[in-house]
Amino acid sequence: MMLLYHMFLMQGGYHHFKTFEKVIPQWRKNMVDLPTVSVFIPAHNEEIVIEQTLKAMARLYYPKDKLEIIVINDNSSDRTGDIATLYAEKYPFIKVIETIGQNKGKGKSSALNDALQRTDSEVIVVYDADNTPERMAVWYLVMGLVNDPKAGAVVGKFRVTNAQATWLTRFINIETICFQWMAQGGRWSWFKVATIPGTNFAIRRSIMKALGGWDVKALAEDTELTVRVYDLGYHIRFFPAAITWEQEPETLTVWWRQRTRWARGNQYVVLKFLSQFFKLNRKRIIFDLFYFFFTYFLFFFGVIVSNALFITNLFYNIHLSVGNVALVLWGLAFLLFLAEVMITLSIEKTQMNRKNFFNVILMYFTYSQMWIVLVLYALILETKRVILQQEVRWYKTERFEKKRRDIQ
Repeated sequence: MMLLYHMFLMQGGYHHFKTFEKVIPQWRKNMVDLPTVSVFIPAHNEEIVIEQTLKAMARLYYPKDKLEIIVINDNSSDRTGDIATLYAEKYPFIKVIETIGQNKGKGKSSALNDALQRTDSEVIVVYDADNTPERMAVWYLVMGLVNDPKAGAVVGKFRVTNAQATWLTRFINIETICFQWMAQGGRWSWFKVATIPGTNFAIRRSIMKALGGWDVKALAEDTELTVRVYDLGYHIRFFPAAITWEQEPETLTVWWRQRTRWARGNQYVVLKFLSQFFKLNRKRIIFDLFYFFFTYFLFFFGVIVSNALFITNLFYNIHLSVGNVALVLWGLAFLLFLAEVMITLSIEKTQMNRKNFFNVILMYFTYSQMWIVLVLYALILETKRVILQQEVRWYKTERFEKKRRDIQ
């Protein structure tokens, strides 16, 4: 069922890919009286990547008298603040602020809330500290808001800078492309639903003020914000013309910590809002909550039970009577997985090659299976946190000092 649903999303994503650019010529005509924009870059110990990021920010195509780039130096102990200050001295529209008071050193959501209190721009754009947005990225994000009054937020597309660094980043690259065009493009095409990511999105300041800022208890602050934006009556537009490049984990340790935070964050969001089912004003978002519930709870429990039965049957005959049927279904499911991923990769023409064909096969038996263990581990940690009422601790993804791609 999950694979069939993602095949359905893949078709929607492909349709969105073929059509999203058609509105740009007309939308461009309305880009006259532009709103003021603040770009927030939360940064904690980011000296490895912050300079490359600020080089990209300095080249953004947007009227500089209506643009400010704000580096939120959140309790860094390295040269992050010094590097950012050098760029602030060179470019008047780049600023550096230090988190203060209760927001200091508490993580991304607190840092963003700190900056929100100290700015008054009409549009807030968020980028992670390792992001190098292409020159037109912010322009396109704002274009979506200007031309779509019902859009509370506009999200762009992200690509992987270090896609060929390790076997792990090759799998993550495939995963991110599928997320862009299936989960984002597909859901937008069919249901006018998309999820705010942690980076490369623009949101109306009026909405952030109405919502009271970011939820500091949410490890996946982006997913949590998504639900509240929809509940206000807005939608979130996926506009892949706005492109940023970001770094992905190159080691299993870093990947495990980052993805555990994501899984715990999404589990928190599901439980938080399903418990408020009857209080939500916009029931359409319930569909997405149930999808996350199915993904992070029912689906994984089903897979775990299935794997346990399989392993048990290897050592002890438990008289399974559907063995041949299950084998046929598994074969069909594997072929469906392979087909939908390769078709999705064909949207990004440079990714459709023989090497990725074999990567997808290997990914099914390794990377995809790792997620099962990870989600179970995340659920144990989140359950423990709720029972013991522990404070949320936000983990910052470790960066890698690598040669970055040229900024577009």
